[in-house]
Amino acid sequence: MLKFRGKSILVLALSISAIACQPESENGEVSFVEKIDSQSTNQYYVSNRAPLVPSALIKLPVGSVKPKGFLKEYLLRQKEGLTGNLGQISAWLQKQDNAWLSPDGEGEWGWEEVPYWLKGYANIGYILEDQKMIDEAMVWIEGTLNSQREDGNFGPKHFDGENQDFWANMIMLYCLQSYYEYSQDQRVIELMTNYFKYELSVPDENFLEGYWQKLRGGDNLHSVFWLYNRTGDEFLLELAEKIHRNTANWEGRDLPLNQIKNYYEVRDGGEVPDWYRNQVDWHNVNHAQAFREPAQYYLLSNNEADLKASYENFEIMRNHFGQVPGGMFGADEDARPGYADPRQGVETCGMVEQMNSDEHMLRITGDPFWGDHAEEVAFNTYPAAVMPDFKALHYITSPNMALLDAENHFPGIGNKGPFLMMNPFSSRCCQHNHSQGWPYFVENLWMATPDNGVVAAIYGESIVKVKVGDGTEVQLEETTHYPFEEEIQFAVSSPKDAEFPLYLRIPAWTNGASIKINGELVKSDLSGIGFAKIQRTWKNGDLVSLTLPMEVQTKRWEKNNNSLSISRGPLTYSLKIREKYLKKDSDETAISDSKWQKGVDTKNWPSWEVHPVTDWNYSILVDENDPASSVEVMKGKWPKSNFPFTLEEVPIKMVVKAQQIPEWQFDEYGLVGELKDLPKTSDQPIVDVTLIPMGAARLRITAFPELTTNPKINE
Repeated sequence: MLKFRGKSILVLALSISAIACQPESENGEVSFVEKIDSQSTNQYYVSNRAPLVPSALIKLPVGSVKPKGFLKEYLLRQKEGLTGNLGQISAWLQKQDNAWLSPDGEGEWGWEEVPYWLKGYANIGYILEDQKMIDEAMVWIEGTLNSQREDGNFGPKHFDGENQDFWANMIMLYCLQSYYEYSQDQRVIELMTNYFKYELSVPDENFLEGYWQKLRGGDNLHSVFWLYNRTGDEFLLELAEKIHRNTANWEGRDLPLNQIKNYYEVRDGGEVPDWYRNQVDWHNVNHAQAFREPAQYYLLSNNEADLKASYENFEIMRNHFGQVPGGMFGADEDARPGYADPRQGVETCGMVEQMNSDEHMLRITGDPFWGDHAEEVAFNTYPAAVMPDFKALHYITSPNMALLDAENHFPGIGNKGPFLMMNPFSSRCCQHNHSQGWPYFVENLWMATPDNGVVAAIYGESIVKVKVGDGTEVQLEETTHYPFEEEIQFAVSSPKDAEFPLYLRIPAWTNGASIKINGELVKSDLSGIGFAKIQRTWKNGDLVSLTLPMEVQTKRWEKNNNSLSISRGPLTYSLKIREKYLKKDSDETAISDSKWQKGVDTKNWPSWEVHPVTDWNYSILVDENDPASSVEVMKGKWPKSNFPFTLEEVPIKMVVKAQQIPEWQFDEYGLVGELKDLPKTSDQPIVDVTLIPMGAARLRITAFPELTTNPKINE
């Protein structure tokens, strides 16, 4: 589990070791750094102004990064699927009587759903340069810009009790910031300036009072710093202090139980454990979204304790509920003491908010861990939450789930209703909020560095245009089938020779990474989480090849019944379970708060149950001292569809030995039985089973039960 890496984040003295190539080489100087130096300030992209902590990494404007490969295919499927069509089917997005389009903020429809959806929808339009999507987004952007009132407030008049609910506006500010990056429309700066003056005028006793906004004030803080870095208005720093002191105490430890914000229960009516008081809230989306608030405030406080608190928040949740593969944790919907089995899941909202938080944390800290983690969630947990055509999704996704149906699985999971069903209308939050996951991921593949360089912060096939060095705009084209393959190539296009540093993230899971420049091997033994820095004068046509060896690795989850998971590179693997899809009418299987526009033919938007056709109750047999000896890795062709996250088209598989555990069945709640109830031995025959990447397995067993028998698995 992650430990706070203070030395690699906060100190300016970096541990830099030269590697095997001469400085005089035409390939320049290559070195390994744990953290990119932030002593200088990027000349071309907006960075943190004093007194804020200098930017570790800098986000490029939306549209600077264009996806290729399966990342582009994802955005195209979103456009043709639920994201692109929600405006015509979701009741929350209907234009008639919508408070987001009302100059006075009045209307029946007007809370989080519009900005949740617009975060992803508009950015997909900007990234794909899709004018139809941009035009539709502008209807909502213009409505928002026109909604500002004389006091500076804007948007729907939505209240939490007697006080304004500022939460939905926090999301819309994200949308306005992206629009400004795309358009440079100064009306955004004016609206935000006047709105933040209004927020500053609200008495503390009436500010951020209520549940969601109290916990999620970090998003408001982010937007205040975004504006401060563009205007330098001093009042914004005063507002930042106000937001922090009125946001829930995400640095609190050993809190009184009456300060725990979420609903909670303890299994079998037991006592609340002491450790439960070390987080102010255990709701899965709140935590994924707001654990970073202290780190955001650190930018102003410059207090290491604030930054450390966010790392601790991350670790506390995973220590008690995240002892499972895939990067997330079991909090369906709130993390409940006594419910930590791999069958517990997380909302789709929680996944995309975790990815967004990882991207924030990567920019704030420069710690490559957050790039690793963003990939872990994006490649393993998120893909299986959504149908391959992006026309339906389900609320809860778990590492171990062998049946998706329309039944009520409470109290096995913490919600009453059909929360495992693949339904385009369930639930109103995830239905709209899932849209941000992939476009935000694409935007953060590349970042500018303080020394006028550029970093491949997260890996994915893409093209970036970025100003570097003396201001030359270069293009870097990344070609790869990562995370399914080891090699990543970067082609440089430049109108003239340009000197600048190019940084490549070295993930924690790899060992012995190597770099070639124009075919010449310049390093063959890069290990340890950090960045490879290539400082040279780049020429048009230069080609860099990065190889990240992917070894088969196993992990024992000791705190979760010593279960076993297996991975190769950034991908975790699940048992391949043949799937049978059963179409259902969405109006009969949607959860209670689902709403669609009048006249929508729900038969065009069906729901799906997914049932297992083959047995799922296996545990795998692997030599943990030499996992590769127990596994046959089978590499296939890249899919013609450019979409590798289905059973049929996944381009890599593993074959391992396994034994069935007959006692492992669905329990009385219709869920995969808990690991704690299983025997540690099996008398069943040893057979071969196939494992596939976790993200392609909508039915999956990923945390395998412990078997203490020791058959000769390699014979």
